[in-house]
Amino acid sequence: MIYIIRHGQTDLNRKHRLLGRTDCPLNATGTAEAREAAEELRRRGVVFDAVYTSPLVRAVQTAEIIAPRVPLLTDARLLEMDYGPFEGMNLLLPSPKVLPFFRDFVHTPAPEGMESLESVRTRTAEFFNTLCGRRDTILICTHAVVMKAILENLTPESKGSYWSKPIGNCAVYTTDWTREGFSVPKPWI
Repeated sequence: MIYIIRHGQTDLNRKHRLLGRTDCPLNATGTAEAREAAEELRRRGVVFDAVYTSPLVRAVQTAEIIAPRVPLLTDARLLEMDYGPFEGMNLLLPSPKVLPFFRDFVHTPAPEGMESLESVRTRTAEFFNTLCGRRDTILICTHAVVMKAILENLTPESKGSYWSKPIGNCAVYTTDWTREGFSVPKPWI
């Protein structure tokens, strides 16, 4: 079984800032969210054999809280989308250059300087291909847009619906390897 989790809250999340590659730690709320997820996983008897995480500290901290005794393997393919010149932008007052993209992710390309959604999909698909056939219990700790890309890759019939779906801090989805490939992911907590 594979558990895919978004990192806990950071101060920049709380301030509604577009947070991509900026490396900031969890805040107290984010730490509590990760502990709550860890407790729920333990309560349900989940024990991880492997942990993969984005190299950004907020993801690493979340993974360390959830699976403290499992060695972490960082993978750059799990990094959040590169927002380029829009990194740190106030999401309550977004730049007019990104509004068309935010309104229609599926049909509007990312603004110049921002990583494309197709790039995020490609690198996450490459990462997931390394997990094919694995039967152990895996934790993947990453970011909202990366989770959406993974969910899109695993659910081709979604036709882009995950791009506009909110993914909260410490949201968890699960998937498993079957004879046909990975199962359709399901929200877990």
